Amino acid sequence: MIEIVDAVEAKRRGIFNRSAEVDLDITARVADIIADVRSRGDVALAEYTRLYDKCDYDGTPVSEQEIAAAYERCDKGMIEILREAHANIAAFHAKQLGGGFEMRGEDGIVLGQKATPLARVGIYVPGGTASYPSTVLMNATPAKIAGVGEIIMVTPAGRIKDEILIAADIAGVDKIYKVGGAQAIAALAYGTESIAPVDKITGPGNIYVATAKRLVFGQTDIDMIAGPSEVLIIADSSADPDCVAADMLSQAEHDRLASAVLVTDSSELARDVATALDRRLSALDRADIASVSIENNGKIIMCSSIDEAIDIANSIAPEHLELCTRDPFGDLDKVRNAGSIFLGGNTPEPVGDYFAGPNHTLPTGGSARFSSPLSVEDFIKRSSYIYYTDKALAKVKDKIIAFASSEGLTAHAESVAARFKK
Repeated sequence: MIEIVDAVEAKRRGIFNRSAEVDLDITARVADIIADVRSRGDVALAEYTRLYDKCDYDGTPVSEQEIAAAYERCDKGMIEILREAHANIAAFHAKQLGGGFEMRGEDGIVLGQKATPLARVGIYVPGGTASYPSTVLMNATPAKIAGVGEIIMVTPAGRIKDEILIAADIAGVDKIYKVGGAQAIAALAYGTESIAPVDKITGPGNIYVATAKRLVFGQTDIDMIAGPSEVLIIADSSADPDCVAADMLSQAEHDRLASAVLVTDSSELARDVATALDRRLSALDRADIASVSIENNGKIIMCSSIDEAIDIANSIAPEHLELCTRDPFGDLDKVRNAGSIFLGGNTPEPVGDYFAGPNHTLPTGGSARFSSPLSVEDFIKRSSYIYYTDKALAKVKDKIIAFASSEGLTAHAESVAARFKK
């Protein structure tokens, strides 16, 4: 049975503190793997692949024949769904493209900014039960739209799901390598004989993959360190309790650490949702996972008003926020912190996971306070440029020299002054 608490008690107990602690033992192990891959390259990749995946790694990417075979085996209806989902994702992310700009001032001054896509990006796609084609589409599509020169995908060795290969083909992935774990992250960051180093690594993974991404940051960029999935639902008495319960379980089934929280001003809705959760849990395929998630991390929070519920949501900064209220668009204006926001009773979170178009790679653990969903902008870097004529520089030279001198940087001052001593 899910716990029902009031807002004051929830805050007092700090039940929304989901910040992950660094595991020093795992960090040390991952650091050793990274160092080994840096030192021995493909030889190390092959050894780790045999050790963890019981497969060989020969350094060759997935062939066109393997991808063609996947198309032959896969349900044709599913292929069309993948194509339509990709089209939706591409249409949304195309709106994020932003070019540079240029400003022209007096005396020939030119100031500007140019946008340049990253040259090479690596996408990590988990294997096993967490192997999702939606992950491929959500990571590769914005990179392709940004104009990334080469997209490399890594995924654990073994038989890759047909849908994964097809999604990669549809989204424009250039090379796919059958290697996973921390060793794959190391290969993407530092390069090996078979895998070229990349400028950025994106995609989810287990604690070893997440730790590896954290450790290679600086050598290469990363998207984020994602934690367990979470949904917070704000609902008033107009919401359907059975649908609210179903939405909570859609996150709870991800893993035992996932979080599903309802915040409501309706005691009747709270009771009905709790009852619906119990009923739905008993029939759920992944009930063993979802029940632990609901028991440990699920909550129903009672508050005095929807405005108070929104204040709670803003303090939590959830990955997914559902507004199941009478006026979701009016309430939207009050939301400051959330990864993705789902409006109304007919927009459950899975709509965003698979099909609508906005990215499902979202900040977790409260990081929506300061970070954003994965976007085209994550695959573009910006450079500023400056041009001064001799006349323009002459007008401001004394001010720049004075500024530099005030900071004690006399060589800075001299680099300007030198142009007027000839």
